[in-house]
Amino acid sequence: MIDIEVLHRVAQTLAERKDASPDSSYVSSLFHKGTDAICKKVAEEAAETIMAAKDKDLLHVVWEVTDLWFHTMVLLAHYGLSVDDVLAEFRRREGVSGIDEKKARSAK
Repeated sequence: MIDIEVLHRVAQTLAERKDASPDSSYVSSLFHKGTDAICKKVAEEAAETIMAAKDKDLLHVVWEVTDLWFHTMVLLAHYGLSVDDVLAEFRRREGVSGIDEKKARSAK
């Protein structure tokens, strides 16, 4: 089971750095660069995750997924969202067929 508290601690750190000086931390600099820079990092980490998976390098997959989750959390924080918002959506989708869930989204 995932230690959800570590995700909350990371989210708290991200929130604390959102308005900090861009010179004070990597995360602060990403926030100050804005949406495009954050999205670029998410895309970069997703591509690196795919490459590690294709290489069947399992430890590398874990490292890259961790980077992907982290940068996705930065994106969430950028928009005032949190891990809890994503968990709520997972709960909503639990037990729902992926086909049915996708149809429901496209009907909106």
